[in-house]
Amino acid sequence: MAQAKPRSREGRDDPERRLLRGLAFEWEAALWVLRLPHRQAMRRPLFSLGDMKKRWGVWDRERREISISRDLVHGHSWDSVREVLHHEMAHQLADEVLGSDGQPAHGPAFQQACRLLRANPRASASWQPLDERILRQGTSGPAKRLVRVKKLLALAESPDRHEAEAAMAKAHELMARYNLDLVEQRLPRDFVTAFAGKPRIRHPAEDYHLANLLQEFYFVRCMWVPAYVLDRDRSGRVLEISGTPQNVRLAGYVFDFVRGFVECQWSAYNRERKLHRARRTDFAIGILRGFRSRLIAQQQERAAAGTGKGAALIVLKDPLLEEHMAYMYPRVTTVRRGPSRQDRRVLDAGFRAGQELVIHQGIEERGGARGRLLKWGRMISRPYMWPFQAAGCQPPAGSCGGDACVALVLSSRPKCRARVSR
Repeated sequence: MAQAKPRSREGRDDPERRLLRGLAFEWEAALWVLRLPHRQAMRRPLFSLGDMKKRWGVWDRERREISISRDLVHGHSWDSVREVLHHEMAHQLADEVLGSDGQPAHGPAFQQACRLLRANPRASASWQPLDERILRQGTSGPAKRLVRVKKLLALAESPDRHEAEAAMAKAHELMARYNLDLVEQRLPRDFVTAFAGKPRIRHPAEDYHLANLLQEFYFVRCMWVPAYVLDRDRSGRVLEISGTPQNVRLAGYVFDFVRGFVECQWSAYNRERKLHRARRTDFAIGILRGFRSRLIAQQQERAAAGTGKGAALIVLKDPLLEEHMAYMYPRVTTVRRGPSRQDRRVLDAGFRAGQELVIHQGIEERGGARGRLLKWGRMISRPYMWPFQAAGCQPPAGSCGGDACVALVLSSRPKCRARVSR
């Protein structure tokens, strides 16, 4: 009697199993925010993917199972999936730890569980997934000003260098005025937290510099957090950015745009030189320094011209956003990287390229197996794509102004206080 052939690795490790392992990892990672008694009382449930059409996820008390919609995991970003998972975890916490017997599904125990887990109590049923909410364009109040920012970024694609530079400078000025109005007039605003880029096992040093640049110029706060790397089936880390949906949308786009610009410029610079990977980091950091110096020069020009609010770009701090960050990340640690050996010639070449960088609006691409990329750079389906693809450039395989690179990361140590360094 012939023996059955052993199952292939592909059969044992199909994409849905990998997704289920990712859900289990994110469930474990979400427990860090709970106090020790609640954390110890939570028991890992079963996980499944379902063909649900009217809800994104469900917690089954009897089966002790969290089920997530296949439409969600296959059609939306991983941070959108994680938001729904946290919502269902809140149902589990309410049922098994806080005691929600006799209460409505979204009753007091559930609301308390959401506060403890930092979960979104509305992330279910017909609620828009996170990536779609970020893409939604505000059309009322101060948000109208950002419609002009979008138009200016379209003008920044102009082949006329001076016209493109003027359009980008004006876009930054309008962003500053929009955010200053929010703070000074104490206008109501919501905050969201989303991924910039995708989770990776290791991030190059230039990604940390880029995160600091976003914090300095684009009215968001950044945090490096644990996340599951689906294509590697391992735990890794990802950059989370927090702010108003409009600011998060733009900062996420800038993050992708700058990384794509670095890749294209490095491909051209290194075509004949064949330099080591470490020199790519030097080149990228040089680009970020050059771009940062350009943004600072624009601020100084606005200050000299007396344009008022547009000149206050760096110093603005939103107290409500600071409260949101303290709530979302109660335990934070600061990791510092000291200066590394750099090639001055490569660094200077990157600096010159960075001074020529002009952020402009991305193109819209629809259809096909590659998914779709909407303007402003937010991904709503996999696989991951780059918004900046200049002629002849391919997507990558895969700053702060000083030499030290500062990263804020989540800490599981209960007594570790947040330390923020500029």
